[in-house]
Amino acid sequence: MSAQPDIKISEIENEAFRNSVGTMDEMGKRKWVFPRKPKGKYTNYRNYTSYLLLALFFGLPFIKINHNPFLLINIIDRKFFILGQPFYLQDFFILALGAVTSVIFVMLFTVVFGRIFCGWFCPQTLFLEMVFRKIEYWIEGDRNKQIKLDRQGWDAEKIRKRLMKWSAFLLISVIISHFMFMYIVGYEEVFHIMSEGPAENSLKFTIMIFFTMAFYFVFSWLREQVCTLICPYGRLQGVLIDKQTINVYYDFKRGEGRAKWRSGEDRKANGKGDCIDCHQCVVVCPTGIDIRNGQQLECVNCTACIDACDEVMEKVGLPKGLVRYATEAEIENREKFRFTARMKATTVILALLIGFLGFLMYDRGSMEAKFIKPAGSTFFVKNGKITNSFIYTLLNKSNEKKTLIIKVIAPKNAEITYFGAEKIILKGDQMLKGNINISFPEKEIKFSKQDMVIGVFDEKGKLVDSFETTFEGPFKLLL
Repeated sequence: MSAQPDIKISEIENEAFRNSVGTMDEMGKRKWVFPRKPKGKYTNYRNYTSYLLLALFFGLPFIKINHNPFLLINIIDRKFFILGQPFYLQDFFILALGAVTSVIFVMLFTVVFGRIFCGWFCPQTLFLEMVFRKIEYWIEGDRNKQIKLDRQGWDAEKIRKRLMKWSAFLLISVIISHFMFMYIVGYEEVFHIMSEGPAENSLKFTIMIFFTMAFYFVFSWLREQVCTLICPYGRLQGVLIDKQTINVYYDFKRGEGRAKWRSGEDRKANGKGDCIDCHQCVVVCPTGIDIRNGQQLECVNCTACIDACDEVMEKVGLPKGLVRYATEAEIENREKFRFTARMKATTVILALLIGFLGFLMYDRGSMEAKFIKPAGSTFFVKNGKITNSFIYTLLNKSNEKKTLIIKVIAPKNAEITYFGAEKIILKGDQMLKGNINISFPEKEIKFSKQDMVIGVFDEKGKLVDSFETTFEGPFKLLL
């Protein structure tokens, strides 16, 4: 048997953190995370980004483009609006391709830029850190006060503060659920439901209550466990990133040789690294990890540890950036970060994907027409003419009123009998069904199933859509 390599006990202990989740103890019991309130450059940037995203979330339901909602996903009534453009079941393939494009975008984005989305743009992080956590700081205080409150008995102070916090959380959950509902049925319908009351809309109020309790449960109890245990994106991170991926990293080559700070000491001469082992990067982490242990799936790249470490480095007179945005290769090889050819190529691909998705959304045509034979119908011959019946469906995808005329493009010499007005007026975002008869002289129909193209023209004579079908006639024996 070949000799097994020696494994040091210290190496096993150093990697022991990977065998468990930072928010659970060895028995699987929940360990509550009480992060210290972060402050610093990146925290300010995240605050500004969050304020903008929150303003968009609470403002978009009221924005309309050409009288259409900016964004509406009404699966029940099959109404879909994206950027004010209506989408129909006929456009489902575009939405499917858009979803695939989005997945590819997220994968390529993660390969280069890591989990920036998680820390800066994810709704879970956005609401938890920028809304619910801030309310918690306001009512219960910072980390030390929260820990003290958690450990003390249920006296008047604890009951008062917890009731205030839970009530505020419930109120915010109610507000979020109402705005989420606006993205499904529109703000007018939500206000209408609220004015009528639960008695008239019991089912909708029940759905609203369900969403409210779901938000309340996630943001008051589940919290960071959504990121560490539930979200599949964090799990994918392990297979998507490599040594060239930008992430929040601890510079172990500069920092290791951890030791407490002593004023006036030459740390390099004594073989000590720049990390003074103050644990400030740990106490600010919202998922309870130690970034110095290396890349971990619990890390959401929130940058709180960067600000905490930079603050300490500034106080002790050491260079900032011990924890920073970097690539693993940059830290290992002591190379200055550069935008590699792979990153440039991937960024170009991402831009092309965005352009492709925009093209799919807008290049749908403003009109869609279908001409279908009624079930069980056949041709009939009268006065030397062969006639077929069709049911037409016209869908106006634009926001403008259209006046339409139906004409047969091929074969020639067709006659159309309308069951109604010859000119069809279609309002914006309207679907209309009707019946027509199409007739040809017998000599024009040479086959029992003749290819035919029907066109739909606007009042200026411009072709807005066409449909290929067949015209049935009597069987003819060709000699």
